[in-house]
Amino acid sequence: MFYAQENYIREKIRSKKKISAAWAQAGSNITAEILAEAGFDAIVIDLEHGAGDVPVLISQIQAMKGLNAVPIVRAPWNDFVQIKRILDAGAMGLLVPYVNTKEEAERVVQSSHYPQDGIRGVAGSARAAHYGNGSMRYLSTANKEVFLMVAIETGTGVGNLEQIVNVDGIDGIFIGPNDLASDLGYLCDPSQPEVQQTIKRIEEIVIPSDKILATVSSSFEDAQAKFDRGYDMLMLMSDTTSLSKTARELINRFQALYM
Repeated sequence: MFYAQENYIREKIRSKKKISAAWAQAGSNITAEILAEAGFDAIVIDLEHGAGDVPVLISQIQAMKGLNAVPIVRAPWNDFVQIKRILDAGAMGLLVPYVNTKEEAERVVQSSHYPQDGIRGVAGSARAAHYGNGSMRYLSTANKEVFLMVAIETGTGVGNLEQIVNVDGIDGIFIGPNDLASDLGYLCDPSQPEVQQTIKRIEEIVIPSDKILATVSSSFEDAQAKFDRGYDMLMLMSDTTSLSKTARELINRFQALYM
């Protein structure tokens, strides 16, 4: 049985359980394997800002095979060809950036579903469909198992959010705080009161809906506060920035004592 035939994230959602996630941004099968071995519910492989491409993505998902962590991929863009290739590689979830309208959210759903629910091209030869070895196991279940999340990163997206959350097939809303802050005029500074008020507005719309709410966390204490506020999924760390932070803290301590 293909390791991700049933999407573990969906069971967590049905059970109203919190979801732990980590960014895989280094384009490395080794760090993806490390994060999956650690026990995260989801590894979000980043093809928007990360270093990988589709062949690297395949190696990252292969490194997670046999583990519970669900491979979710942040797509480079809301493009049906790229989405098709990502799903064919074996991703069991998508995070699509910069979704601003109901129509754009509907495009995500269409691109991610086989006919007649969507326009995703059908290929039994792809990795996701087991290279032709019992392809119908995947093809017959993919439409209901693939998890879809869209990123709200602009004031326009927030303004259209009440329509976006009503799009059938979208499972979750992801807040991109740095992009949102920058779009509102505060470059990479989500601490600004206007940004915080906008994030609160997103929370007020999404938390009572049937969609899950996700974002990043800066610390475990920050994650606890957000989970308590009603968030369902949080990016708790990254294979790049978390390593960078640990290295920086260690070298600062070293230099304070020995330089």
